[in-house]
Amino acid sequence: YGWVGKTFVFASELKALKTVPGFTATVDRTALQTFLRNNYIPSPKSIYENAYKLQPGMMISVELDGEQRPEPKPYWSLFDVVENRTPNSFGGTAQEAVAELDQRILKSVKNRMVADVPLGAFLSGGIDSSAVVAAMQSQSDRPVQTFSIGFEEKNYDESPFARQVAQHLGTEHHEWIVKPAEARDVIPKLPTIYDEPFADSSQIPTYLVSQLARQHVTVSLSGDGGDELFGGYQRYQFMQQLWRKIGFVPSSVRSLGAAAIRSVFRNRYRSVLARKANTLADFLALSDFQSMYSALNTHWKNPAEIVVGSKALENPVPRLPVGLNKNTGTEVMMFLDTLNYLPDDILTKVDRASMAVSLEARVPLLDHEIVEFAWSLPFEFKSLPNDPKWLLKQVLKKYVPLEMFDRPKVGFGVPIDSWLRGPLRDWAESLLDESRLKNEGFFEPQPIREKWNQHLAGQQDWHYYLWDILMFQAWFEAT
Repeated sequence: YGWVGKTFVFASELKALKTVPGFTATVDRTALQTFLRNNYIPSPKSIYENAYKLQPGMMISVELDGEQRPEPKPYWSLFDVVENRTPNSFGGTAQEAVAELDQRILKSVKNRMVADVPLGAFLSGGIDSSAVVAAMQSQSDRPVQTFSIGFEEKNYDESPFARQVAQHLGTEHHEWIVKPAEARDVIPKLPTIYDEPFADSSQIPTYLVSQLARQHVTVSLSGDGGDELFGGYQRYQFMQQLWRKIGFVPSSVRSLGAAAIRSVFRNRYRSVLARKANTLADFLALSDFQSMYSALNTHWKNPAEIVVGSKALENPVPRLPVGLNKNTGTEVMMFLDTLNYLPDDILTKVDRASMAVSLEARVPLLDHEIVEFAWSLPFEFKSLPNDPKWLLKQVLKKYVPLEMFDRPKVGFGVPIDSWLRGPLRDWAESLLDESRLKNEGFFEPQPIREKWNQHLAGQQDWHYYLWDILMFQAWFEAT
């Protein structure tokens, strides 16, 4: 949404606003910096200076004769849910929590199975999607249609796990083993699908599984949200372990240690050891847990040095609800991810990819009653130190044997790193051409070219950083 003069304009897609006479499609260089940090543009910003995203749980009211530009207001707030909870407000035992979560998932799934069109579900064989499909099949009088894709590259192929779960639950399973060329053919479509730069490379398999599902159904349920609600990401465990080792050291002492490390490795920045040492120094120099977690999830560390004509971004520490420890705790990470990463990356990715093929995706685990219930529980019910997502696993065990889904989490990805050295090399070289970067005036060519050359030589895997630049370049070329 935004304003063209005194006219309020809004649409479900950014491209619609560009058709309004008088709309100025000027790239917001601050938004571009946040994109390089996150691989998406966090709401409420968009890629354009005068267009904004209405954040989840928010609404905006416009007076027809009003002169004031209204601010969005919440009608539901995760902050308020967490702020207003009382310790262990659930009050029951762990097993009672399992039974309650089971019933809430069944109810939420049943509500989202109401449709007058064919309906199915994405199934990766992981905990979240398996839990949703199990709840669907237990309430259906016919085999549920499920969909998964696999890849010829075995390190990226989860299709055997999905197939096994589907067979156990008795679904009508559809599987597509995607050839590399079929996956790469999606790339030219990405700028149109996402409307603005978006660089989570799992956008490619998400589009492909949506394409498969649309051949059979019009609505598909998805398991998104389970990691944020029940502590499933591996980075949660990593950060907890890291903070236990260094969190007790005063920040002033850590800063001195960081300076010493950088001094030792100042002239050896190309070596693997030096890069690891300087990464450690970056962590040590940060003052608190939230800053460290933000740094862990950041791609380009100093985007103002890359984006031409931009000032360094401020890094305000978000206000946390009472009851969340500001210096430690997986709950802090889960809360921040639910507010930011989940809606602006994960849900955007699924929504845009599915709607591009006219498929409606529904996310039953994010029913507000499930979210509120999850935040009413003691953390130790949800996730154990060596057993993340314990609560959701206990629910799923009622339907699927533990050995079918209890395994390390695998990302839903494609081998962008090797593709950039192989079949995508010419395409990338064209978009990263030094003279082109200079003429377009958005990026400083030197640091980008340096990473590109190191990636091609196999000295360092920079594909996350390069994919950010490439997705902006491809989007800009298409606009």
